[in-house]
Amino acid sequence: MASVTPVEEIQDEIKCPICLKYLTDPVSIQCGHNFCRVCITQYCETWAEGDYGPVCCPNCRALIRKGTLWPNWQLANIVDKIKQMDLKPGTEKLCETQNKTLDLFCEEDGETLCVVCERSPEHGTHTMILMEEAAQKYKEKIQAHLETLREEREKLLGFKVTGEGKSQKYLIQTQTERQKIVSEFQQLQQFLQKQEQVLLAAVENLEKEIVKIQNDNVTKLSEKISCLSNQISELEGKCQEPASEFLQDFRSTLSRCKKGKFQQPVEISLELEKRLSDFSQKIIAVTEILRKFKDTLCCKLETERGKLLGSFRPEEQPQQGDAARKGGERQFLQPPQQLTAAREMNCQGISAWSQALRAEKQLHSLVV
Repeated sequence: MASVTPVEEIQDEIKCPICLKYLTDPVSIQCGHNFCRVCITQYCETWAEGDYGPVCCPNCRALIRKGTLWPNWQLANIVDKIKQMDLKPGTEKLCETQNKTLDLFCEEDGETLCVVCERSPEHGTHTMILMEEAAQKYKEKIQAHLETLREEREKLLGFKVTGEGKSQKYLIQTQTERQKIVSEFQQLQQFLQKQEQVLLAAVENLEKEIVKIQNDNVTKLSEKISCLSNQISELEGKCQEPASEFLQDFRSTLSRCKKGKFQQPVEISLELEKRLSDFSQKIIAVTEILRKFKDTLCCKLETERGKLLGSFRPEEQPQQGDAARKGGERQFLQPPQQLTAAREMNCQGISAWSQALRAEKQLHSLVV
């Protein structure tokens, strides 16, 4: 059977036996029991209407005489005070062995005791203090730890705000570096495209001159070949004529043969050959510059990338027990410097690339 606490006993004493609620305008009858005025009045009227005989007390069955309901002002005040206290049953803890209130605290064992258990042999030599005093004592210790934790939290919040501010700053800087990269590569692409167009235009001019000489020679040779073909046909026909006809104008025929002596076609000039040779050497130089540029850029970027990745190695975190071994003072990690290193590496990579770009622009002197 569950034990009844003093709080529950008090609450039962101030409840009306009829409605089972806190007494309202309590009145007493001759036997000493108390009821709500409304409850006992309705009870008496119902009893009289039913013609059950003399009215009896609902608790002890003692007779209730008419007109013997006496107001209990003292009990009414007690009920009001208890209502204001808002007592809740079951909140008061009792000793499990003695069923008494736990009023003391054993500092050695760290547990609450009643006055009976305090005198037991197992606690006889221990230091006992009132439970309220013990609670106050240890609350002060907890408050000290709370102050330390609050200070630690404030430091961490400060690191968080500082870190977020620096992160935003670095993000703005990375956006700037991104724009630099896009701009520099666009300039490089435009420069290379322009030089490509110049070189292709030079090649096209050389091709046009060579084709023009070739076409002129083909045209002249074709005309000469046609003329020679006609003469050959004429001479072959002349040789088939009878001697009397053949000898009539053979001198004029021979004269025409001598006038039709073959002339050599126009060859590619030495100046054009020199231009073509110079252009070939220029292309070799351009190819070598481009190769060196690509090798330099790739090598430099790989080196800077390796340094950048190395700067992001995670730092060792202190173990959870370190704070306790150092007198309760926790060690705070400073904000990481990797973002600064990343920015510096990126700037160095862009600087190296810009130097390579300036070297690349030497192509202009070769092409032009």
